[in-house]
Amino acid sequence: MSQADLDKYRIPWHKTCWSCAAESVDFQCTDELAPLDHFIGQQRALEAIRFGLEVDKPGYNLFVTGLTGTGKASAIKAHLQTIVEEMQAQERQKPISDWCYVHDFDNEDRPRVLRLPQGIGRGFRDRLSDKVRVLQEEIPKVFKSEEYETQHRSTEESGRQATQQIMSELEAAAQAADFAVQLTPSGMTIYPMRDGRPMSGEEYQQLDPDQKKAIDEQRSQLMQQVQDDMARIRDVEKDTSDKIKSLERVVADQRVCDIFQDMLDGYRDIPAAWEYLTRIIDYVLDNLNLFKGTEGQPAPFPALAAPLLGGTPARDPYLPFQINVLVGESGVETVPIVIESNPSWGNLFGRIERRAMFGTYVSDHTMLKPGSVHLANGGYLVLNARDMLMYPGVWEGLKRVIRNREIGLEDPTQQAGFFVPQGLRPEPIPVDVKVIITGDESLYRMFTSSDYEDFWDLFKVKAEFDYKVDLTPENLQAYYAFICRTCEEERLLPFDASGATKVVEFAARQVSDQTKLSTRFGQIKDLLIEADYWARKDSSDRVLGKHIAQAVQHKVYRLNLIEDRIQDMISDGTLLLNVTGEVGGQVNGLAVYDLGDFSFGRPSRITAQTYAGRNGIINIEREVALSGRTHDKGVLILSGYLGAKYGQDSPLTLSVSLAFEQSYEGVDGDSASSTELYAILSSLSGLPLKQHIAVTGSVNQMGEIQPIGGVNQKIEGMFDVCRLSGLTGDQGVMIPHQNVKNLMLREDVVDAVREGKFHIYAVKTIDEGIEILTGRTAGERQTDGSHPTGSVNYLVEKRLKELNQSMRGYYGELITSVS
Repeated sequence: MSQADLDKYRIPWHKTCWSCAAESVDFQCTDELAPLDHFIGQQRALEAIRFGLEVDKPGYNLFVTGLTGTGKASAIKAHLQTIVEEMQAQERQKPISDWCYVHDFDNEDRPRVLRLPQGIGRGFRDRLSDKVRVLQEEIPKVFKSEEYETQHRSTEESGRQATQQIMSELEAAAQAADFAVQLTPSGMTIYPMRDGRPMSGEEYQQLDPDQKKAIDEQRSQLMQQVQDDMARIRDVEKDTSDKIKSLERVVADQRVCDIFQDMLDGYRDIPAAWEYLTRIIDYVLDNLNLFKGTEGQPAPFPALAAPLLGGTPARDPYLPFQINVLVGESGVETVPIVIESNPSWGNLFGRIERRAMFGTYVSDHTMLKPGSVHLANGGYLVLNARDMLMYPGVWEGLKRVIRNREIGLEDPTQQAGFFVPQGLRPEPIPVDVKVIITGDESLYRMFTSSDYEDFWDLFKVKAEFDYKVDLTPENLQAYYAFICRTCEEERLLPFDASGATKVVEFAARQVSDQTKLSTRFGQIKDLLIEADYWARKDSSDRVLGKHIAQAVQHKVYRLNLIEDRIQDMISDGTLLLNVTGEVGGQVNGLAVYDLGDFSFGRPSRITAQTYAGRNGIINIEREVALSGRTHDKGVLILSGYLGAKYGQDSPLTLSVSLAFEQSYEGVDGDSASSTELYAILSSLSGLPLKQHIAVTGSVNQMGEIQPIGGVNQKIEGMFDVCRLSGLTGDQGVMIPHQNVKNLMLREDVVDAVREGKFHIYAVKTIDEGIEILTGRTAGERQTDGSHPTGSVNYLVEKRLKELNQSMRGYYGELITSVS
């Protein structure tokens, strides 16, 4: 019986962790470095972003995926800025415009859009506002001129004379008929005369019927003439008023045009602005009464007039002069880059504000407020998908804006069919904006499955960020520059070489890879801040390597309460676990507990019992609904392996029960499938398994060991449990050989491996693993089909044949008794 050579499977200590030697760093302290001005790695994602931004066609918007904490927002903004600068240097930058809302003279509830060249909007608004005050000062002077007053008096006198002529004719006609005409507050009254005085009512009643009839007929004729003459008087008054207005317009026309001439000349090349100014001039000439205040004391410039017209607040007569500069890009040299952190409807698409007045709500074009889409027009808008989906209707509204390439300000309640008081309908603004949405992969799949047609049509480019990058000299230098930049931004102490190297080692551990570095810079930044705290507590002027270790240890201490409680239960025997000796059909498997902000590993006892029968492998966890689908799959694979390995000549007649002992919660994952197989082989062969070696790794039907996740936590979990009762020097963990590159173990574990107090073995197949656990060779099948005597496989196959023979006898007796 040959013994297995365990040394060929043992991993040397220097392979259990990657170390960044401080001597390899070309600086003494990070304050000697230049701060990071670019993003580390992510070339695939950055190239995809560049492609999407440079393709200036509809639908080429971007969806950026990647795990949180990879710095997507900062990377996107920096990359956008770089592309914008390149396009500006190549003179390919899009023109930027100012967008204004102005009064619509034809429909005051539908404000018009005024598009102006970049930087002109606010100046145009201020100059027009100044013109109002100039008008209030200059127009009263026009109406005080001698020429105007002479013509005004002449026009009024002509009208007065025409009115008097009509009244004189009316009075003459009345006198001829022996009637008198008298003006009263309620109108004109006609009454008969007698002896040069008005006839009283008693005198009228004493007249005979014929006289009354004659007076009534005469009075009726005169009343008709009164009505006709009153109409003539109104016509005269209207004509006089029109002549005065025409006179005022003629007199003021030249002065008003002179006042606006500089603006007309200045904006002649901007048709929309020039046309609006001409409409303003017409409005001024049609409403000269607004400017006839006392010279030198212009009337106030209210925002909203208070008088009621028909029970409704009257519009401010000065409203047409007010320009709402919705987007004014004065002083901006590049296209806008807007990152909207709270994409509600109002923040994204703008809003219509209202003012309560006299029991109702009023609004006008000056109360229109821009959203991020307006501010990003002509540039780039960055949104977070999860934040956007928190607000109902925003996603549909965004799709409508992108599809129609225009945005109209509207109240979100209108979309739900609710009544909105005094609803304005502003003219839509044309939109040319690239939309970049960030989100995780699950959100991307949700969009592609539930909103397939619209999503693919509007977001044709996907940029995927990775959560890790290659550990190269260039990326190491970039990491050090990132530490320098964080120190400047957060006002941290500088990091010396030992502190900086510990940071990159921590970054490698975060991704459990000796050849990669984590790009979850949020976690790295937290580490830098916490290490700075401990350095200051230590009165150090620099952050050293020991402060990094201190920050990591204290963070674990804050989070590992549950881990400590489990170790206490193992120590006091509440959780049954052997880390010494040998037991048949029993092995220590390794599991990882993920608490969200903290994960840790711990060994669990796995047992197998084999006996005669044809039930196959019974997964007790599955029978009680504590097993997940992946674990079920791993157990089912064991049947394939056993059948292919030992059931080629005769069928397997076997019953096996598998269990995770003292497991009261769910079990999932296939990383324990090789462990369960070792327990079965031990039970069949009768060979005990070493309890001081814990096992992890999944297995396929060919008996090959497959890599698993959480290898560092699993190894450290076993190490911590062994340390509770004292390290014996033969304890260790068996892992898949593919996971060797994932080893980034704690320093105390590495030290124990280097000193020979703890061991890590790497295996490729089940045969190699069973040799380590039993100390006996597995035994390869010989040319005659048998295994070497005394080997593990020999003993397993021997036991299976015994079970098969016993079952044949059992079923033969059963058939005979039935017959």
